Parts: sequence; C-alpha cells; structure tokens
Amino acid sequence: MKAHKAVAVALLVIGVSAGCSKHTGNNLVNAPANAAPQPSAQAATGTVPVGPGPQGTYTVQAQPAPGSCHFRKTSDGQPLPDPACTPGATNPKVTQANLAETICKSGYTQSIRPTTAITGPEKAANIKSYGYTGDPSDAEYDHLISLELGGDPNDPRNIWVEPPSPGHKQGAGPNNPKDGVESKLHSLVCGNKIKLADGQVAIATDWTTALAKVGFPNG
Repeated sequence: MKAHKAVAVALLVIGVSAGCSKHTGNNLVNAPANAAPQPSAQAATGTVPVGPGPQGTYTVQAQPAPGSCHFRKTSDGQPLPDPACTPGATNPKVTQANLAETICKSGYTQSIRPTTAITGPEKAANIKSYGYTGDPSDAEYDHLISLELGGDPNDPRNIWVEPPSPGHKQGAGPNNPKDGVESKLHSLVCGNKIKLADGQVAIATDWTTALAKVGFPNG
C-alpha cells in the first residue's frame, strides 16, 4: 500500500512539472516565448510620478544623456515624448481638495514657473537628449503635464523639447495643438467635470487622445 502511494505521488509531481509553469514571486518562469509583456507598474496603476513641487529658488536640472531619448509620432504625425525619459510628474502642492487655491486661481501658474535663466540651459541640454535637429526656436520646452493641470514646474521627467506639429511653418516659433488640449482639460477640471488625476494621467499617456480618454472628445 505504501509503495503504491509513493508511485502515485511521484507521478503527480512529474505531471505538474511537465504541464505547468513555475511562479517565483511575481515572475513567470518557463513562460511561452510569445507571452504578452506585463504592463509597467505606472500603466497598471494609472498614476504618474510625483515631483518635488514649486521651489523658492530653482536650479538647472540635469537632463537625460544625449541621444538617449526618442520622439514618437501618432499616425497623423503629432509628436509624443519618450515615456522612459518623460513620463510626466505632478506638483504635490496641487490636490483635488485645493483646486480653487491653486490651478483654478488666476495667477497661480505664473507664480511657480521657472525663469528662462533656468529653462534655457535645460532646453539646450534636452535638445541633445532627444537628438532634435530642427530650429530650436520652433520647439517648445513643454511641460508634459502642464502647470495648469498640476504638473511639476521643474522636474526633468515632466519637461521635454516638443517638436512642431505637422504643417508648421519653419521659423514661425512654437505653435502646438497640445496647448489647446491643456486648456480644455483645465476647464474640465476647474468645472468639476473630471477629476484632476484623470486629466493628468490622460495627458501624460497621450495628449492627442487625452480629451477622449476622459469622456470629452470635443472638449
């Protein structure tokens, strides 16, 4: 009887080893080669990093290494940042509870905006990070999550050199449709039509689909 049980246990162990993958913690070992990649923690939780927030005195922030960042484009050619270099970062001083005293109050964003003495050198370095070769005056040093949506003022994860959109006239200076999306999202947040965090995640993910993502494709 004992011998029969030992054989049965051995067969069960062999069957499990041959027919199932082994898990160690959260990692799947011996998974099929074509298994779908798991989403990043940021994508899975629908959050973006939190920055240091407004500073009394800003300092020039180091940028990603030259050539380490790569622009993406939508199907119609609109520019998107490299999510590894520019995932966005929020201002911890702006919350759902204090909107009336922060981003929905006239003059707030101007009061926390770094000067060109700070952003100028940062932009020059970020141009090298992204390998941007166009006219620097046509590229906007852009807050991915804008200040009016509670984006961090000077976290390098939240600012990128945004190339001009298709159809832009060379030498005409920055004129990006992303600015209009930011304004519409700001109005929706301050009008209590969407949550602050939803607007922040939507624009950090893809500014071209942000309004549709929060349920207002027409603003």
